[in-house]
Amino acid sequence: MTQPQRILVGDAGSQIALARWGEPASGKPPALLLHGTGFVAEVWTEVAEALAADYIVHALDRRGHGLSHKPAADRYHFQDFADDVCMVVERLDLHDIYGIGHSAGATDLLLATKLMPDRFARLFVTEPTAMDPHALRGGDLSDISNASVQGVLRRRVEFDNADDVFRRLRAAPTFATWTEPSLWAYVHHGFARLDDGRMQLRCTPEIEQAMLKPIYQAMEQIYTGDNRGNPFPWFSEIACPVRIATAEQSWPIYKEMADRAGALIPHASRWTFDGVGHCVAQEAPELMVAALRTFAARTS
Repeated sequence: MTQPQRILVGDAGSQIALARWGEPASGKPPALLLHGTGFVAEVWTEVAEALAADYIVHALDRRGHGLSHKPAADRYHFQDFADDVCMVVERLDLHDIYGIGHSAGATDLLLATKLMPDRFARLFVTEPTAMDPHALRGGDLSDISNASVQGVLRRRVEFDNADDVFRRLRAAPTFATWTEPSLWAYVHHGFARLDDGRMQLRCTPEIEQAMLKPIYQAMEQIYTGDNRGNPFPWFSEIACPVRIATAEQSWPIYKEMADRAGALIPHASRWTFDGVGHCVAQEAPELMVAALRTFAARTS
């Protein structure tokens, strides 16, 4: 596999880490890849290497993940992540971007596209986190969702070595169907190697809990945002072509949220990945690459 270049973008204390495949001087257009909650840039490796034939590929560590900055618990709202994308786009002076996002990372791109409409050529988003702002309801998180958010705090953060991490993740349902390169990429970049050789999770349970609360609130149609308001009405102002993908074997809530996004975004089309679950790019990267190329050909 080709090793990407690692760069940091932004001011000290609030930097976003990127993995980049290809040289900007090549003149190829940029592709900008955003992972889902809990992961890192390199989980896109197999997709990124294929796309690098036609694009300069940039994959971000979203805030709180990998080598990116890890702010306080109240700074993981949807607009915070979108602002990071805009900062990266501005600092790297990216134009004609093919935005490719997964889950909450897909939401980052959708919101950033509204904020910087002249920078994005198209978006391919797989199962974005989305709510219908016209159907906002009151109340708190359900007991089931609250238990899921709180349960993250019990996640194990240290392991004996990289092989131990790989074995334990492979036994977990989330990772059981990932390709070996994708899972090793997560092990090597989602965990820090300590001086004694042990491996420590970079996205701590406390950080992931802070990220998950707004996500579950959006799922349950109770997200109101912070003092900046609720950004989900922005979906109706997205101007570029958007393809919204779902995966046959993922949970029903992901399909429901994709339907919400599709109803709000003016130029949205749909795509279905058969025979795979929520993490398509890590389970079947060849299916993702084919779908991305098909959409690019139709929107060029």
